[in-house]
Amino acid sequence: MFAAVAVTSALLGALALALGSAGLGHARVERYAAAPVVVAGDQEVRWTTTPWGGETTTEKAGLTERVRIPSTAVDVLRTVPGVRAAVPDVSFVVREPAAAGGPGAASGAGPASGAGAASGSSPLSGSGPAEARVQTGRSWEAARLAPYRLVDGREPRRAGEAVMGAGAGPGLGGGVPGARTGVRVGDTVAGHTVVGIADGPAVLYVTSAEARKLAGHPGAVDAVGILAEPGVPVDTLHARVRAALDRAGLKDTASGQPLRALTGDGRGGAEHLAAPPARQELLQLLAAVSGTVVLVAVLVLASLVAQALQQRAAERDLLLSIGATPRQIRAAAGREVTRVAGLAALLGAVAAVPVFLVLRSTLRARDGVVPEGLELPAPNWLLAASPVLIAVVVVAVTRLVVLFATRRPGRPGKGGTRRVAGIALLTAGVASAGTAAFQGGDAAAAAAGAATVTLVSGCALLGPWIARAATKVLEPAFRGLGGAPGRLTAAGAHAHSRRLGAALVPVVLVTSFALVQLSAGTTMERAADAQARAATTAGLAVSGTTAEQVRKRPGVESATDVLRSSVVLARTEAGTPRLDRLPVLGVDASGLAGTLDPGVVSGDLAGLAGKGTVAVGATMAESLDVKAGSTVELRLGDGTPKRLRVVAVYERSLALGEFLLPKAELAPHMSDPYPARVLAAPERTSTEGPVVPERVSPPGAELNGLVSAVIVAAIGGLTLLSVLSTLTLIGAGRRGELRLLGQVGASAGQLRRMLGIEAGFLTATGLLMGVVVAALPLTAFAWSLTGGLPYLPPAQLGLIAGTVAVTVVAGVFLPASGRRLGR
Repeated sequence: MFAAVAVTSALLGALALALGSAGLGHARVERYAAAPVVVAGDQEVRWTTTPWGGETTTEKAGLTERVRIPSTAVDVLRTVPGVRAAVPDVSFVVREPAAAGGPGAASGAGPASGAGAASGSSPLSGSGPAEARVQTGRSWEAARLAPYRLVDGREPRRAGEAVMGAGAGPGLGGGVPGARTGVRVGDTVAGHTVVGIADGPAVLYVTSAEARKLAGHPGAVDAVGILAEPGVPVDTLHARVRAALDRAGLKDTASGQPLRALTGDGRGGAEHLAAPPARQELLQLLAAVSGTVVLVAVLVLASLVAQALQQRAAERDLLLSIGATPRQIRAAAGREVTRVAGLAALLGAVAAVPVFLVLRSTLRARDGVVPEGLELPAPNWLLAASPVLIAVVVVAVTRLVVLFATRRPGRPGKGGTRRVAGIALLTAGVASAGTAAFQGGDAAAAAAGAATVTLVSGCALLGPWIARAATKVLEPAFRGLGGAPGRLTAAGAHAHSRRLGAALVPVVLVTSFALVQLSAGTTMERAADAQARAATTAGLAVSGTTAEQVRKRPGVESATDVLRSSVVLARTEAGTPRLDRLPVLGVDASGLAGTLDPGVVSGDLAGLAGKGTVAVGATMAESLDVKAGSTVELRLGDGTPKRLRVVAVYERSLALGEFLLPKAELAPHMSDPYPARVLAAPERTSTEGPVVPERVSPPGAELNGLVSAVIVAAIGGLTLLSVLSTLTLIGAGRRGELRLLGQVGASAGQLRRMLGIEAGFLTATGLLMGVVVAALPLTAFAWSLTGGLPYLPPAQLGLIAGTVAVTVVAGVFLPASGRRLGR
């Protein structure tokens, strides 16, 4: 009990700390550190609806593309009392050829120029790959919002001049201004002459006029930083700015929402657009797994407590026979649990602190997992308060389990209620698995998860009857092939079916949980990879250029730009309103032949050449009840609502996303509308290997994948500990039985073979039941999302079976090993 409670407390404590850190998380404030108030667009999309039979609710989803604001806001804000300066911030992207003048390079700078790098053998590939270097640019005027100051040279005064930030690059050092980027005054970067070096990140600063021109959206700016007059409090300035914006009625240029006036940590959201949505997705992930963790922990503790109390039934009966009341017995058990579990829970909760800190450090160390600028703080008060709170909760839950297990001391009954409840849970689990087969997306995953937990709970209640049935099936083999140890095993199973059932439950739990968690991911990955390989028919993939430039090169039959962005879909799933942020691709309809084949099942992708069109994945089309000719309402990456006409329905949506949009429809609503790459179909076949398949990734997929893997491993470890603890507890209670068998003539070898047969029985029966429990929801889930059967690599399947077998054998033999068994 001590070990189980300690590990449970450590797991729940680490999860609570992660939730607290994510709840306190925010985007880091860097570029706007000197501006107490920042005016920006609303980077959230909202949907207010009234579901049938419910109350009006408002759903929110973060946007990762820049929501710009009208430049007229600058003039309005400059007239606000207490404002020393209202500084517009405009960003742009330039691409600098890595190998200027090479066959794969294009000269010039700006949002629509750069160098190309091709893979494959063709005139496109030239002398080798030459990746374009991407530089972020801003106006030098906006540097005062940090502030970033010159450390060498002067500010830009005309077009073609630039100041280079010194904060990134190969890190050559040496104390020379600009050495960290390898750039010095007089060098040329992205077609600009460097006239100065500034502190701060490696950003290309140009004049305000050139920044507006290169940004390509006249009449709009990214944000406006407000610098206050000396002595003006932030709250006062914010109230005045808010009032001025309301009077002017200014709205953003995308969805028409009122502009936001940000202060404090909220300013970081205007800098690091991906950080707030990633934080929200991390919170949702942690909240979703919390329920699973709590259910698994309760099952583990309930199994151990019930078995411990069952083994002390004689002691309890004796106390009742000499006058103790049931209430006294419950109170005594509760006090004992508090003594044992209290210290264990506190130690586990304290151990959760370093576990959480290691996890957070791992997330920060891996590039690309945590979005740029996302801060996950862990203040001292959180680290100090969490262990105490978690320890109290774990002890309270353990005492509730004890109270439930001792509700009828001395009157065990025939188990009729338990049997009915178990059958009801199994029925509900099967029904939930059936529901998953007719759902899609997250609804199918949620139904499959609920089915797994419900089926395991039903097996826990029906454990004695399942063990008795399994024993009847295997009894002839025990008696006929096992000799005296086999007959002893069969007799023990008949006499102690409740004990055998308690031993089976954790084995079924760990097997089914591992199978569901691992197989669900591998099934989706395998199906998505297969679809991506089938969908990508291009012979070449070119980066750092555009399809228009590639088509002009000799040997190219067709080419399409591939733009990667996201859209927000408002819909009702399983009766619950939700906003889903989904990855999408923008393509050229005229260049899809020979480059990208989504697997059209109805309609024609040529329709994507028209304005206001979209192609929809077959699963999503079925969920939304749309077909070719229908309309779909989406909110594009910057929140702009669009009603689009469906021109085609395709089947390879796991690889290409649920929506394909025309490039011209998607690009105006992206922060950087440059193609991620160009897929091209050459006249002759490439001899340098296939192109990396085109495949979308859900927002925050890497962060969610890593966190999910850690949590799954932790829960798997807890369930394995449950197997070991339960079997060790049972073994400790059997010492008298084994001693008696030895006294009546059983040899140590016979007892070892008897225990070996029991371990084999528990392993085989538990694995089989775990496979059956996992197969129902997994099959429904896989059929719903991939149209096939679940898949798990044989190596992982063997690892699960081997780990379970080793744990069961250890749990059976450890309490009766060595000299104890010999005596």
